[in-house]
Amino acid sequence: MINLEIKPNNRELFLKLDNFLYYLLIFSIAGGVILFCFFPIVKIFNESFIVNNSFTFAMYKGVFKENYTLLQHSLFTSLLASVLATFIGACIAFYIVFSTSWTGKGIYNFLLITMVSPPFVFGLSFITLFGRRGLITYRLLGLKINPYGWEGIVILQIIGELSFAAFLLVESFKNIDGRLINASRSLGASQWETIKRIIFPFSYKGMLSVFFILFTKNLADFGTPIIIGGNYSTLATEAYLTVVGRGDLSKASAMSTLLVIPALILFYFYRKNLEKNDKFYSTDKGGEIYNYLITPPLFFKIFLSVVAGFFVIIMLLQYGSIFLSGFYNYTVNGFEFTLEYLEVFKLGKYATFIRSICYSLIAGFVSAAVGISISYFTERKNMKSMKVIEFLASLPYVIPGTFFGLGYILAFNSFPFVLTGTAAIVVLNCTFRQISIGSKAGNAIFSKINKDLEKAAQDLGAPKTRIIFDIVLPLVKPAFMVAFINGFTTTMTTTGAIIFLISPGASVATVEMFNTIRDGDYGLASIIAIFIIVVTFFINILAIKFIEK
Repeated sequence: MINLEIKPNNRELFLKLDNFLYYLLIFSIAGGVILFCFFPIVKIFNESFIVNNSFTFAMYKGVFKENYTLLQHSLFTSLLASVLATFIGACIAFYIVFSTSWTGKGIYNFLLITMVSPPFVFGLSFITLFGRRGLITYRLLGLKINPYGWEGIVILQIIGELSFAAFLLVESFKNIDGRLINASRSLGASQWETIKRIIFPFSYKGMLSVFFILFTKNLADFGTPIIIGGNYSTLATEAYLTVVGRGDLSKASAMSTLLVIPALILFYFYRKNLEKNDKFYSTDKGGEIYNYLITPPLFFKIFLSVVAGFFVIIMLLQYGSIFLSGFYNYTVNGFEFTLEYLEVFKLGKYATFIRSICYSLIAGFVSAAVGISISYFTERKNMKSMKVIEFLASLPYVIPGTFFGLGYILAFNSFPFVLTGTAAIVVLNCTFRQISIGSKAGNAIFSKINKDLEKAAQDLGAPKTRIIFDIVLPLVKPAFMVAFINGFTTTMTTTGAIIFLISPGASVATVEMFNTIRDGDYGLASIIAIFIIVVTFFINILAIKFIEK
C-alpha cells in the first residue's frame, strides 16, 4: 500500500515552493505592467522633451505652431462625433430597455453582431454606397455628392461607434434603481417627468463614461481622415504620416503628446464629475428595471422609433454593401457574381488572417489572466502596492492608441529589450493595452463573492496558489470570459495601437484591410472584413456559451 501522506519536511519544502511561486506571480505581474504599460509612456515623453541629452521645450514650440490647425481639427471632429454618438446611442439604448415589443430585444441582439466590426469597414461601405460613384447617391439617385471632408469623418466615426455606445448605455439604463421609478410614479409624476427627472439624470454617469471613451478613440483615429477626410487632416493622421513617411520619431512623439494632453484633461474632469455624482447612485438596484413600465409620450416614442429604425437600416446597408463588394463586380451589364477577391484572399492574405486569430487568442487570454490577478491582489489581498500597479495598467486605456504604439517603438528597439520587428511586440502591445478591462471586471465580481470560502481553505492549510487556482478562478469565470472576449475582439479589430509595430512577417488582418482600402481595392478589403466579422462573432458566441455553462 502506497502512503500518500506528505511528511513534515516535504510539506515545509512544498510550502516554501508555494510561497516562491505566489510571490513570483506578484513580481511578474508588477514587473510586466511597469515594463509594458508604464515604460513606453515614459520613453515617448523622454523622446519629445530630451534633445542632445538636455531637457527642452524646443520640439513643442515648433510642433504646436505648425500643427495648431490640425489640433483644432482633431478636437472639433472628436468632440462633435463623440457628443452625437453618445446622444444617438442613448436614444437607441432607451428604446431597447423600455420597449414593450419584440423589436427592443431584436435590436439588442443586432447590437451584439455589429459590435464586432473591424475599423475602416464603415469607411469602405460608406464610399461604396455614398461616394462619388456610390450605389445609392450616383447609380440609384443620379447625384454627384462629394463625401470627403470633416463631415465624412464625423459621420463615419458616429456610425462606427453607435453599437458600442448603445450597448454600454443599455447596461447603464438597466442599472438604474427601479424603486425610484416606482416611487416617482406612485407620487403622481407623469411618464415624461419620470423620464426627465429620474431616468436621464441617473444615466448621466454612464453617458459621461461613454463620451470619454469615444472621445479618446476619435482623438487617436488616423484611419478615417485618411480614407474619407480628403484635404481635411487631423493631428493623429499627421503623426502617423510623420512616422511612416518621414521616420521622424521625435517629432511624432511631440505630436502624439499633444493628443494626450486634451485626453488627460478630459479624464480629470470625467473623474471629478463621477465623484461629484456618486451620491446619486444606489448600489442596490431594488429590482429589474423591466418590471417598471415606462410609456414615453407619443412624440418621444416616435422619435426613438425613428432613430432606432434608422440605425438598423444604416447597419443593414453597411453590411450588405460589404458583402456586395466582396462577391460582386459592377459592369455595364449590372452586377456580376465573382470569386476573384476570395481567391486573392486565399493566396495572399490567408496566412495573415490565421496569424491575427493566434495573436488575438493569446492577447485575450493573457490580458484577462493578468487583469483578474491584479484585481485579486487589490480587492482580496488589499495590497497597496498593487493598487499602484492597477493605476499604471489603466494608463494605456485612457491615452490614444497611436501614442501607446509609438512608445513601444521607442522602448523596445535597443538592448536589452529588442522586440521591434517581431510578433512579440504586437501581442504584448495588444495584451497590456486591455489589462484594465480585466481588472475592472474582476473588481465588479469580487465585490459580490463571499470571502468565507477562501478563509475556510486557508484555515484548513491550503497553499496560496492552490486557493487561487482551485477556488478563486472558478468563481471569477464570468469576469475572465468577459475580459477574454474584449481582449480577443479588440485585438482582431485594432489598428491604431499596432500600426507602427507591424513588420512584413508579423502583419495582421486589420492592417492589411487598411492598406487595401487605401490602395482602392475595395473588393479584397470587403472579403477581409467579412472573415474578421464572422470569426470574431463565432469566438464571442463560444465564449458566451462557456460562461452560461
